[in-house]
Amino acid sequence: MIERRIPDFDLDQIARSGQCFRMERTGEDSFSLIAHGRYLTLAQQGDIITFGCEEDEFQQLWRHYFDLDTDYGAIKRAVSKRDKYLQAAVEIGGGIRILRQDLWETIVCFIISQQNNITRIKKCVEKLSLLLGETCYNKSKEVYYSFPTPEALARCEVENLADCRLGYRAKYLIRSAQQVATGEVDLEAIRLMPYERAKEELLRFTGVGVKVAECICLFALHHVDAFPIDTHIRQMLDEHYPKGFPMKRYKGFAGILQQYGFFYELQAN
Repeated sequence: MIERRIPDFDLDQIARSGQCFRMERTGEDSFSLIAHGRYLTLAQQGDIITFGCEEDEFQQLWRHYFDLDTDYGAIKRAVSKRDKYLQAAVEIGGGIRILRQDLWETIVCFIISQQNNITRIKKCVEKLSLLLGETCYNKSKEVYYSFPTPEALARCEVENLADCRLGYRAKYLIRSAQQVATGEVDLEAIRLMPYERAKEELLRFTGVGVKVAECICLFALHHVDAFPIDTHIRQMLDEHYPKGFPMKRYKGFAGILQQYGFFYELQAN
């Protein structure tokens, strides 16, 4: 167990922000997270965060995963005082961080996310992990399941995934897994690409359109100028930015502000 004082950080907001789907509340101020094959317990009291791991694991994995070396306070202070909407969004969701998630898991999760809600996505992801992931044990000897590899998913037929309730998305997942397993699409190469090139390459995946590609760029590749537009963000743009979001003003962190706006709209609806 280690403790860190972290400003601009809220576990509850991160868990509800719609960017990761294996972070669960376990108590009033505590959460569990499965990511990168690891199981982590977390707790928060004010700005003190308790990580259920040793120092070396924190430094090697979780510091990077939670983007702890980025000054989110400076980003929030850069929001124009005249922009009352973004000021309100920052006030509501200012504890959100853009997570650095596994690329393959993020591809799968956001293919599943199409025409879906967060609760159902989480259930689909857990059922898929239970069905095809490896059995693992946390420090309390409790079982959890790793996220399925492309190879495991590529071997499936649509009927094998019936219990996961994926609907039409099942065939997209299987074909995308086959694209990775056969080397048709190279995940390692995508990780090294600049934003626009990575987005273009992600669009090669079956079932990945522009919005999903933008989500993957933002939540896995940490291209923080990516700006996914779903129904919530479309509503935000139509009502508050009819001439378009001020991308030039917020170049280098527009995607982070998008996430504040998304969370704000999510709470309002």
